[in-house]
Amino acid sequence: MKFLYFTDTHIRGTTPKNRLDDFVESLKNKIKEIIDIANEEEVDFILHGGDVFDRPDLSPNVVGQFAKLFKEANSPIYAISGNHDTFGHNPNTLSRTMLGLIDSFGLMTVIHPHQPILIEKDGLKVQLSGQPYHYDLDQRDPKLDYYPLNEHKADILIHMVHSMLVEKSLPDGIPHTLIDHIWGTTADILLTGHYHGGFGIKEREGTYICNPGAIARVNNHSSEIIRKPQIILGELSKGYIQLKQRVLKVAAKGEQVLDRSFLEKGVHQEQKLHQFIQQVKEQSDFQNIKMTDIIQELAAMSNVENEVKEEALRRITVVEESWKGEEYE
Repeated sequence: MKFLYFTDTHIRGTTPKNRLDDFVESLKNKIKEIIDIANEEEVDFILHGGDVFDRPDLSPNVVGQFAKLFKEANSPIYAISGNHDTFGHNPNTLSRTMLGLIDSFGLMTVIHPHQPILIEKDGLKVQLSGQPYHYDLDQRDPKLDYYPLNEHKADILIHMVHSMLVEKSLPDGIPHTLIDHIWGTTADILLTGHYHGGFGIKEREGTYICNPGAIARVNNHSSEIIRKPQIILGELSKGYIQLKQRVLKVAAKGEQVLDRSFLEKGVHQEQKLHQFIQQVKEQSDFQNIKMTDIIQELAAMSNVENEVKEEALRRITVVEESWKGEEYE
Protein backbone atom coordinates (compact mmCIF):
# COMPACT_ATOMS: atom_id res chain seq x y z
CA MET A 1 0.00 0.00 0.00
CA LYS A 2 1.31 3.47 -0.90
CA PHE A 3 0.42 6.99 0.19
CA LEU A 4 1.54 10.59 -0.30
CA TYR A 5 1.52 13.26 2.42
CA PHE A 6 1.76 17.04 2.10
CA THR A 7 0.63 19.96 4.22
CA ASP A 8 -0.01 23.70 4.56
CA THR A 9 -0.83 24.72 1.01
CA HIS A 10 -2.49 27.97 2.17
CA ILE A 11 -4.44 28.38 -1.05
CA ARG A 12 -5.30 32.04 -1.64
CA GLY A 13 -6.14 34.36 -4.50
CA THR A 14 -3.50 37.03 -3.96
CA THR A 15 0.28 37.22 -3.71
CA PRO A 16 1.81 37.91 -0.25
CA LYS A 17 3.91 41.09 0.01
CA ASN A 18 7.10 39.11 0.57
CA ARG A 19 6.79 37.22 -2.74
CA LEU A 20 8.41 38.34 -5.99
CA ASP A 21 6.50 35.92 -8.21
CA ASP A 22 2.85 35.19 -8.92
CA PHE A 23 2.11 33.15 -5.78
CA VAL A 24 -1.16 31.71 -7.08
CA GLU A 25 0.38 30.36 -10.27
CA SER A 26 3.40 29.00 -8.40
CA LEU A 27 1.12 27.20 -5.96
CA LYS A 28 -0.94 25.75 -8.80
CA ASN A 29 2.24 24.35 -10.35
CA LYS A 30 3.29 22.78 -7.04
CA ILE A 31 -0.08 21.17 -6.45
CA LYS A 32 -0.16 19.90 -10.03
CA GLU A 33 3.26 18.27 -9.47
CA ILE A 34 2.03 16.72 -6.23
CA ILE A 35 -1.00 15.20 -7.95
CA ASP A 36 1.18 14.02 -10.85
CA ILE A 37 3.58 12.31 -8.41
CA ALA A 38 0.66 10.62 -6.65
CA ASN A 39 -0.71 9.34 -9.96
CA GLU A 40 2.68 8.21 -11.27
CA GLU A 41 3.46 6.37 -8.02
CA GLU A 42 -0.05 4.88 -8.05
CA VAL A 43 -0.60 5.72 -4.40
CA ASP A 44 -3.69 4.33 -2.73
CA PHE A 45 -4.50 7.56 -0.89
CA ILE A 46 -3.29 11.15 -0.47
CA LEU A 47 -3.10 12.92 2.90
CA HIS A 48 -3.20 16.66 3.60
CA GLY A 49 -2.11 17.86 7.05
CA GLY A 50 -4.27 20.99 7.25
CA ASP A 51 -4.37 24.65 6.24
CA VAL A 52 -5.61 23.66 2.83
CA PHE A 53 -6.81 27.26 2.46
CA ASP A 54 -5.35 30.48 3.80
CA ARG A 55 -8.75 31.60 5.05
CA PRO A 56 -12.08 29.82 5.51
CA ASP A 57 -14.11 32.19 3.33
CA LEU A 58 -11.94 32.23 0.24
CA SER A 59 -13.75 33.22 -2.97
CA PRO A 60 -15.51 30.39 -4.87
CA ASN A 61 -13.63 31.43 -8.02
CA VAL A 62 -10.22 30.72 -6.44
CA VAL A 63 -11.44 27.52 -4.79
CA GLY A 64 -12.80 26.34 -8.12
CA GLN A 65 -9.46 26.85 -9.86
CA PHE A 66 -7.65 24.64 -7.32
CA ALA A 67 -10.51 22.14 -7.11
CA LYS A 68 -9.88 21.29 -10.76
CA LEU A 69 -6.29 20.34 -9.86
CA PHE A 70 -7.31 18.12 -6.94
CA LYS A 71 -9.92 16.47 -9.15
CA GLU A 72 -7.11 15.08 -11.32
CA ALA A 73 -5.99 12.75 -8.51
CA ASN A 74 -6.61 9.07 -9.21
CA SER A 75 -6.79 8.27 -5.49
CA PRO A 76 -8.90 9.68 -2.63
CA ILE A 77 -7.64 12.71 -0.70
CA TYR A 78 -8.04 12.80 3.10
CA ALA A 79 -7.43 15.96 5.10
CA ILE A 80 -7.72 17.53 8.53
CA SER A 81 -8.64 21.15 9.13
CA GLY A 82 -5.95 23.63 10.15
CA ASN A 83 -6.35 26.92 11.97
CA HIS A 84 -6.66 28.83 8.67
CA ASP A 85 -9.39 26.50 7.40
CA THR A 86 -11.95 27.39 10.08
CA PHE A 87 -13.50 30.53 11.57
CA GLY A 88 -11.89 31.66 14.83
CA HIS A 89 -9.75 28.50 14.87
CA ASN A 90 -12.87 26.54 15.79
CA PRO A 91 -13.19 23.16 14.00
CA ASN A 92 -16.93 23.19 14.74
CA THR A 93 -17.34 25.91 12.08
CA LEU A 94 -16.12 23.59 9.31
CA SER A 95 -19.54 23.27 7.68
CA ARG A 96 -19.48 27.03 6.91
CA THR A 97 -16.04 26.98 5.29
CA MET A 98 -14.61 26.26 1.86
CA LEU A 99 -12.91 23.13 3.17
CA GLY A 100 -16.28 21.98 4.42
CA LEU A 101 -17.73 22.69 0.98
CA ILE A 102 -15.21 20.57 -0.95
CA ASP A 103 -15.67 17.87 1.69
CA SER A 104 -19.42 17.84 1.04
CA PHE A 105 -18.74 17.54 -2.70
CA GLY A 106 -16.45 14.55 -2.09
CA LEU A 107 -13.37 16.23 -3.53
CA MET A 108 -11.58 15.76 -0.21
CA THR A 109 -12.67 13.78 2.82
CA VAL A 110 -12.13 15.60 6.11
CA ILE A 111 -11.17 13.27 8.96
CA HIS A 112 -12.85 14.21 12.22
CA PRO A 113 -11.65 13.41 15.76
CA HIS A 114 -12.63 9.94 16.98
CA GLN A 115 -13.93 9.03 13.52
CA PRO A 116 -11.03 7.10 11.97
CA ILE A 117 -11.18 5.69 8.46
CA LEU A 118 -10.10 2.16 7.59
CA ILE A 119 -8.22 1.41 4.36
CA GLU A 120 -7.77 -2.25 3.37
CA LYS A 121 -5.68 -3.77 0.59
CA ASP A 122 -4.09 -7.20 0.10
CA GLY A 123 -4.85 -8.20 3.67
CA LEU A 124 -3.31 -5.02 5.15
CA LYS A 125 -5.53 -2.83 7.35
CA VAL A 126 -4.47 0.81 7.77
CA GLN A 127 -6.35 3.19 10.04
CA LEU A 128 -6.36 6.92 9.21
CA SER A 129 -7.19 9.31 12.06
CA GLY A 130 -6.78 13.01 12.64
CA GLN A 131 -6.86 15.86 15.12
CA PRO A 132 -7.66 19.30 13.68
CA TYR A 133 -6.32 22.52 15.11
CA HIS A 134 -8.25 23.67 18.20
CA TYR A 135 -7.74 26.16 21.03
CA ASP A 136 -6.34 23.67 23.55
CA LEU A 137 -3.94 21.92 21.19
CA ASP A 138 -0.42 21.74 22.66
CA GLN A 139 -1.79 23.07 25.96
CA ARG A 140 -3.47 19.98 27.36
CA ASP A 141 -2.53 16.34 27.96
CA PRO A 142 -0.82 15.26 24.69
CA LYS A 143 -2.47 11.85 24.92
CA LEU A 144 -5.75 13.53 23.96
CA ASP A 145 -4.32 14.70 20.63
CA TYR A 146 -1.30 12.56 19.73
CA TYR A 147 -2.35 9.06 20.91
CA PRO A 148 -5.08 7.58 18.66
CA LEU A 149 -7.06 4.51 19.61
CA ASN A 150 -6.91 1.47 17.35
CA GLU A 151 -10.66 1.39 16.78
CA HIS A 152 -10.50 -0.82 13.67
CA LYS A 153 -7.93 -3.32 14.96
CA ALA A 154 -5.69 -2.18 12.13
CA ASP A 155 -2.15 -3.33 11.37
CA ILE A 156 -0.83 0.24 10.98
CA LEU A 157 -2.09 3.49 12.52
CA ILE A 158 -1.52 6.76 10.67
CA HIS A 159 -2.48 9.84 12.66
CA MET A 160 -2.44 13.47 11.47
CA VAL A 161 -2.32 16.47 13.83
CA HIS A 162 -2.24 20.14 12.82
CA SER A 163 -0.09 21.23 15.74
CA MET A 164 3.04 23.08 16.78
CA LEU A 165 5.17 19.97 17.20
CA VAL A 166 8.86 20.95 17.31
CA GLU A 167 12.29 19.62 18.21
CA LYS A 168 13.26 22.34 20.71
CA SER A 169 11.35 24.64 23.02
CA LEU A 170 9.78 27.84 21.68
CA PRO A 171 9.51 31.13 23.62
CA ASP A 172 6.99 31.43 26.43
CA GLY A 173 3.54 32.29 25.12
CA ILE A 174 3.67 30.03 22.08
CA PRO A 175 1.93 26.71 22.84
CA HIS A 176 3.95 23.79 21.50
CA THR A 177 4.79 20.15 22.07
CA LEU A 178 8.25 18.60 21.93
CA ILE A 179 8.83 15.55 19.77
CA ASP A 180 10.78 13.86 22.56
CA HIS A 181 7.71 14.03 24.80
CA ILE A 182 5.45 11.97 22.53
CA TRP A 183 7.54 9.05 21.33
CA GLY A 184 5.10 6.90 23.30
CA THR A 185 2.35 7.70 20.81
CA THR A 186 0.12 4.80 19.83
CA ALA A 187 0.44 5.83 16.17
CA ASP A 188 2.90 4.02 13.95
CA ILE A 189 3.15 7.12 11.75
CA LEU A 190 2.42 10.57 13.17
CA LEU A 191 2.14 13.29 10.52
CA THR A 192 2.04 16.97 11.50
CA GLY A 193 1.92 20.40 9.87
CA HIS A 194 1.34 23.97 11.13
CA TYR A 195 5.06 24.48 11.87
CA HIS A 196 6.08 25.62 8.39
CA GLY A 197 9.80 24.93 8.73
CA GLY A 198 9.21 21.23 9.29
CA PHE A 199 11.70 18.75 10.68
CA GLY A 200 11.64 15.92 8.17
CA ILE A 201 11.25 12.27 9.07
CA LYS A 202 12.13 11.12 12.58
CA GLU A 203 12.18 7.44 13.55
CA ARG A 204 12.59 5.62 16.85
CA GLU A 205 12.00 1.90 17.41
CA GLY A 206 9.63 1.59 14.49
CA THR A 207 7.61 4.76 15.24
CA TYR A 208 7.74 7.62 12.74
CA ILE A 209 7.07 11.30 13.46
CA CYS A 210 7.15 13.53 10.38
CA ASN A 211 6.66 17.07 9.14
CA PRO A 212 8.02 17.77 5.62
CA GLY A 213 7.30 21.49 5.99
CA ALA A 214 4.72 23.70 4.32
CA ILE A 215 4.15 23.58 0.58
CA ALA A 216 3.52 27.34 0.66
CA ARG A 217 6.20 29.84 1.63
CA VAL A 218 4.20 32.74 3.03
CA ASN A 219 5.93 33.96 6.19
CA ASN A 220 8.86 36.35 6.63
CA HIS A 221 11.31 34.02 8.33
CA SER A 222 14.84 33.97 6.91
CA SER A 223 14.84 30.17 6.89
CA GLU A 224 12.33 30.24 4.03
CA ILE A 225 15.14 31.37 1.69
CA ILE A 226 16.85 27.98 1.93
CA ARG A 227 13.83 25.76 2.59
CA LYS A 228 12.61 23.63 -0.30
CA PRO A 229 8.93 22.56 -0.37
CA GLN A 230 8.62 18.78 -0.30
CA ILE A 231 6.25 15.87 0.21
CA ILE A 232 6.50 12.45 1.86
CA LEU A 233 5.92 9.17 0.04
CA GLY A 234 5.13 6.10 2.11
CA GLU A 235 5.05 2.39 1.33
CA LEU A 236 3.37 0.00 3.76
CA SER A 237 2.94 -3.72 4.29
CA LYS A 238 2.56 -5.92 7.36
CA GLY A 239 5.57 -5.28 9.58
CA TYR A 240 7.07 -2.87 7.05
CA ILE A 241 7.07 0.93 6.79
CA GLN A 242 9.22 2.94 4.38
CA LEU A 243 9.01 6.73 4.22
CA LYS A 244 11.01 9.08 2.03
CA GLN A 245 10.93 12.78 1.24
CA ARG A 246 10.85 14.24 -2.25
CA VAL A 247 11.57 17.87 -3.12
CA LEU A 248 9.17 19.47 -5.59
CA LYS A 249 10.97 20.18 -8.85
CA VAL A 250 8.77 23.10 -9.86
CA ALA A 251 9.41 25.00 -6.61
CA ALA A 252 11.80 27.86 -7.38
CA LYS A 253 14.76 28.69 -5.16
CA GLY A 254 13.94 30.92 -2.23
CA GLU A 255 15.98 33.87 -3.45
CA GLN A 256 14.03 33.82 -6.73
CA VAL A 257 10.58 34.14 -5.16
CA LEU A 258 11.09 35.74 -1.73
CA ASP A 259 11.84 39.44 -1.24
CA ARG A 260 14.87 39.72 1.05
CA SER A 261 13.82 43.15 2.33
CA PHE A 262 10.65 41.63 3.80
CA LEU A 263 12.60 38.68 5.20
CA GLU A 264 15.07 40.98 6.92
CA LYS A 265 12.19 43.03 8.31
CA GLY A 266 10.63 39.82 9.60
CA VAL A 267 13.85 38.81 11.37
CA HIS A 268 14.05 42.25 13.00
CA GLN A 269 10.45 41.99 14.18
CA GLU A 270 11.11 38.53 15.61
CA GLN A 271 14.10 39.80 17.55
CA LYS A 272 12.09 42.70 18.97
CA LEU A 273 9.24 40.38 19.94
CA HIS A 274 11.63 37.97 21.64
CA GLN A 275 13.26 40.85 23.53
CA PHE A 276 9.84 42.07 24.64
CA ILE A 277 8.90 38.63 25.93
CA GLN A 278 12.18 38.39 27.82
CA GLN A 279 11.59 41.82 29.42
CA VAL A 280 8.11 40.82 30.53
CA LYS A 281 9.47 37.62 32.05
CA GLU A 282 12.20 39.50 33.92
CA GLN A 283 9.93 42.25 35.27
CA SER A 284 6.79 40.35 36.18
CA ASP A 285 5.50 37.14 37.64
CA PHE A 286 3.98 35.96 34.34
CA GLN A 287 5.38 32.60 33.24
CA ASN A 288 3.24 32.21 30.16
CA ILE A 289 1.62 34.81 27.90
CA LYS A 290 -1.33 33.37 26.02
CA MET A 291 -2.34 36.03 23.53
CA THR A 292 -5.34 34.05 22.30
CA ASP A 293 -6.80 34.02 25.81
CA ILE A 294 -6.25 37.78 26.14
CA ILE A 295 -8.01 38.44 22.84
CA GLN A 296 -10.93 36.21 23.78
CA GLU A 297 -11.33 37.93 27.15
CA LEU A 298 -11.15 41.45 25.73
CA ALA A 299 -13.57 40.55 22.95
CA ALA A 300 -16.08 39.17 25.45
CA MET A 301 -15.89 42.23 27.71
CA SER A 302 -16.07 44.75 24.86
CA ASN A 303 -18.69 42.98 22.73
CA VAL A 304 -16.28 42.90 19.82
CA GLU A 305 -17.72 41.54 16.58
CA ASN A 306 -16.76 37.96 15.76
CA GLU A 307 -15.11 38.99 12.48
CA VAL A 308 -12.74 41.33 14.32
CA LYS A 309 -11.88 38.72 16.94
CA GLU A 310 -11.30 36.03 14.32
CA GLU A 311 -8.98 38.29 12.33
CA ALA A 312 -6.97 39.09 15.50
CA LEU A 313 -6.64 35.38 16.28
CA ARG A 314 -5.61 34.66 12.70
CA ARG A 315 -2.84 37.26 12.82
CA ILE A 316 -1.51 35.93 16.14
CA THR A 317 -1.34 32.45 14.63
CA VAL A 318 0.59 33.70 11.59
CA VAL A 319 3.26 35.02 13.98
CA GLU A 320 3.31 31.73 15.92
CA GLU A 321 3.75 29.69 12.74
CA SER A 322 6.87 31.62 11.75
CA TRP A 323 8.90 30.85 14.90
CA LYS A 324 11.84 28.46 14.52
CA GLY A 325 12.30 26.11 17.44
CA GLU A 326 16.05 25.56 17.06
CA GLU A 327 16.76 29.19 17.91
CA TYR A 328 15.61 28.74 21.48
CA GLU A 329 16.65 26.34 24.21
